[in-house]
Amino acid sequence: MSDKTPNHFLTDMKCPMGLEDVDLFAPGAQEHWYDAYPILHGESPVHKLAGEGLTADTDAFILTKHEDINTVVRDPDRFPPIQSDAIREMAESGVNVEEVPNLNAMQASMVTLRPNMDLWRTHRQELTDPWVGPGASRHEAMITKHVDDLIDSWIDKQEIDFIKEFARPVPQRVMASVLGFPLEDIPQLGLWGEAQVKAFVYGRGHQNKLDDEEIRDQFVLLDGFKEYVQEKVKEKRKNPQQDMITFLTEVTYSPLNRKLTDLEVNGIVYAMIIGGLETTQYAIEEQAQLICEHEGLFDRLKNNRGLVRQFTEEGMRMRSPTQGLSTRQTSQDEVFQGVTVPKGSVLHLRWAAANVDPDEFECPFELRLDRKAVTRHLTFSAGPRVCPGAGISRIEQQVAWNRLLDRLDGIEYGSENKFLHQPGIMLGTLELNLKINKAS
Repeated sequence: MSDKTPNHFLTDMKCPMGLEDVDLFAPGAQEHWYDAYPILHGESPVHKLAGEGLTADTDAFILTKHEDINTVVRDPDRFPPIQSDAIREMAESGVNVEEVPNLNAMQASMVTLRPNMDLWRTHRQELTDPWVGPGASRHEAMITKHVDDLIDSWIDKQEIDFIKEFARPVPQRVMASVLGFPLEDIPQLGLWGEAQVKAFVYGRGHQNKLDDEEIRDQFVLLDGFKEYVQEKVKEKRKNPQQDMITFLTEVTYSPLNRKLTDLEVNGIVYAMIIGGLETTQYAIEEQAQLICEHEGLFDRLKNNRGLVRQFTEEGMRMRSPTQGLSTRQTSQDEVFQGVTVPKGSVLHLRWAAANVDPDEFECPFELRLDRKAVTRHLTFSAGPRVCPGAGISRIEQQVAWNRLLDRLDGIEYGSENKFLHQPGIMLGTLELNLKINKAS
């Protein structure tokens, strides 16, 4: 198998050698995140970003230790989500959410459907879990068909663009089928999906900020998506199908004792798109790289399918799709690793660093298929606000690799791979050319 070539010379960002070199948000930092995490663990596990809180007189702190982040995400009352106060205030004021500027459909639906943690849990249990959470096993046959159809389209080639021809279209097709969108609409849905995650790709700093012009351009595209979903909702109300949008138009939401409005359905669909496309794509393509980098791993998995689940979990631990987000704040003074964090500080939860914390995972940069309790990684976060789509993402990954193992005898790096990553907060390789060996 060909080696993975260094790409440090392709970016102005240099590999950090000490704490003074660490900047997780600088252009090109994506190429050195996993060089920076051991430095932060050793020298600054609670790393202060002075003046980068919600106001100029408050600070933000990067948390990198597994125990700290695990504590934070499991206690949303003590460490409330940054948006929670604004959402709750809008809910209590009775404001017309359609008149609030720069409020996307997902945020608008949060005001009426889940403005507090009790409703957050009910929202998840009644509206999303049956489709993308624990109930996602219903989709296994559909996922398998999409995976096989994609493999059919390139299996006779010698080399493929793995991201373009497999890793990206798998979750696109699956999410379109779950929601009830025609597959021919996927190219346009892909553009809208990119608009939804624009801040996480092109946003600046730990808060992923866009400028006013970028926000305006984003909302122009999102208005198109909103109109598209509204039309689909109308269609499903008239002609019900076996899909999630139809379900959302028919279900009675128990806390409100009523059916959902079109805008509320739209907001849930928005959340499904934003969470259901990018991360699964990144997980699958990084797992392909791990196979290419570990000689004999493909054959080991092919001959022992009981290891596939362990492999995908280790892959997500080692190469976290979403590296971190500034999602929480402190409701009181706190102390992490001996560092005082004042009330009202923003917490940037660096899940990727927690997943390679040597105090939690022995030899964290080694792929170990016998690692115990491997699902304790924080790739999907944890606690009551764990990613609602974790169930379907896991199924997609496992089905994808089982079918690839069935139909191929091996993969290895192809030609002209630079291994450069997209900007932003997600670990997304721009392209991945693979040589494939069709099973005889």
